[in-house]
Amino acid sequence: MQFDFFPSRQLSWYMARLFFTRTFAVLALLVVVLQTLDLLGESNDVLAYAGNGDAQLWHYVSLRAPQIIARFLPFSVLLGTLIMLATLNQNSEIISMKAAGLSAHQILAPLVTSALVVALISFAFNERIVARSTARLSAWQAVDYGPLPRDSGIKTGPWVRDGNNLVTAAIVAGRGTAVQLRKVEIFNRVNNGLVTIVQAPKGRYDAATKSWVLEDARQFDVARGTERQVGTVRFGRDIRPDQFTLARVDPDAMTFGELRAAITDLRDAGRPTAELEGSLWHKVSGPLSALLMPILGSVAAFGLARSGQLFLRAVIGMALGFAYFVADNFSLAMGNLGAYPPFLAAWAPFFLFLLVGETVLFRTEE
Repeated sequence: MQFDFFPSRQLSWYMARLFFTRTFAVLALLVVVLQTLDLLGESNDVLAYAGNGDAQLWHYVSLRAPQIIARFLPFSVLLGTLIMLATLNQNSEIISMKAAGLSAHQILAPLVTSALVVALISFAFNERIVARSTARLSAWQAVDYGPLPRDSGIKTGPWVRDGNNLVTAAIVAGRGTAVQLRKVEIFNRVNNGLVTIVQAPKGRYDAATKSWVLEDARQFDVARGTERQVGTVRFGRDIRPDQFTLARVDPDAMTFGELRAAITDLRDAGRPTAELEGSLWHKVSGPLSALLMPILGSVAAFGLARSGQLFLRAVIGMALGFAYFVADNFSLAMGNLGAYPPFLAAWAPFFLFLLVGETVLFRTEE
């Protein structure tokens, strides 16, 4: 048995079942509590738009819940692992396994394999659901929880410079010359002083004249404090469509393939991409952090429960897990500042705490 990577089939299934039930039970509890608190804080803004009611509140929950699940799934794996291993230790089941000739790595093998399954589920969930819900929620919030245009490739809140003027759009949809703008504002400035503000509900790019067209626009005169309808307005002959589509790239609202394509477009346009490259790699390393949790939490599994240090061991395992998340966020921040290369910023905490976990595991075995 010492030369087998897994223990017996029955024992492996038993530990895998305990791991999944504890992990997803903790996840369900966290999601219910955090979603309730989040909804209490956001419900006033959702209902502030005329006509919104219970349906819009449930729609907000459907968009926000995937974000909460994605963020706290690794925490749930850590807490579920600690609860499971502490219980097995308390009931002397770990002692029985070791007495049967199993090593620490063999005991943890079913948990690591189960964590790999959770990591794959997390990656697929992020790609198929979280990215889309994040994009929709950001766009919905950009229009103050009002009606959303049925467009793909939605981006929110970009602004570009047109000479001395500033142009903003609440929502940008589409790519290339098919770009559509919603809730457009043009801030016309003279000698760094604001003169007029042009607002329009929508705008589009006219490829024939290589300019932008606003429809149903109105103009506000800052000096006089008056407003008038100006109808169709053309502007921005020097503004390319990619200046809107690439002005603000939200990596959380994109899948791995979409983000990689955006990075390629930005690189071709000569713009910096280090921050986005770090986020691209983190889309893989983030879900794989679930693999570390059984190793970091293994300190709660070994050692005699009657020694009175089981609670201390569980706290140490929790501290190691939370230290990883702190180091991960710190590394990403350093990557965004340019202090770390993008690949190192995304993967260094993973491999560092993998070594830390293995070191703790070997020390525990000794």
